[in-house]
Amino acid sequence: MSRRENLTDDQWALIKPLIPIVAVREDGKGRPRIHSDREVLNGILWILRTGASWIDLPGRFPSGSTCFRRFSSWSKNGLFRLILETLAQDLETRGGIDLSECFIDGTFAVAKKGAQVFGKTKRGKGTKLMVITDANGLPLAVHTTSASPHEVTLVEATINETFTVGQPTRIIGDRAYDSDPLDEKLALKGIELIAPHKDNRVKPATQDGRQLRRYKRRWKIERFFAWLNKFKRVITRYDRAIEHYESFVHIAFIKIILRRYL
Repeated sequence: MSRRENLTDDQWALIKPLIPIVAVREDGKGRPRIHSDREVLNGILWILRTGASWIDLPGRFPSGSTCFRRFSSWSKNGLFRLILETLAQDLETRGGIDLSECFIDGTFAVAKKGAQVFGKTKRGKGTKLMVITDANGLPLAVHTTSASPHEVTLVEATINETFTVGQPTRIIGDRAYDSDPLDEKLALKGIELIAPHKDNRVKPATQDGRQLRRYKRRWKIERFFAWLNKFKRVITRYDRAIEHYESFVHIAFIKIILRRYL
């Protein structure tokens, strides 16, 4: 990964206020921090982009053990989720997120080594990422779970993981989301689900043909997954702890949202 992939000054200015300051012990004991949070974050971003092991961090970054310890601490504290929510909600208040037409889909991440929360599929064992994007293709929600369950059963759980204050007005999916019971559940929440009917559907049609025209813009979530595929630590899961993998996912989403900011 090139040096230009490091956090820019403008990006760091947005993130810095959200990182908690570590208090110095009154007794003066403990090891003082040599490397700044920005240096460590740049190291974490290198791992995210390349998919490499912590031990392989180049010398221009803090050591792999330093970056991993701080990454693990931040993951346990939910820092990356907090940053993601803060950026998304601020962008929402400034009109940069459009909830009137959202898109949902899932993607499969192969799980290497031992891993928490994974399932077996025809493609092997792995983790499923369920994602909702807004009308511009910006991420609104992500749900990380076993790869085994069918995507239609994960829609409500994904909606519950929304980063923004508001919720989608319409959610557009492919034929996998053609479900009358799901339509009814989401309607009670004020959400319209738009999905083409399955070819083998027996029940009468329920989708309005005019609304289905929106399905032509589903390429926006496909484009989002193309952006996400640039982060190798996300598309292949090397982390055993689910909170570590979710943190990498959240950081990738942060990077994508920052492009809209700056």
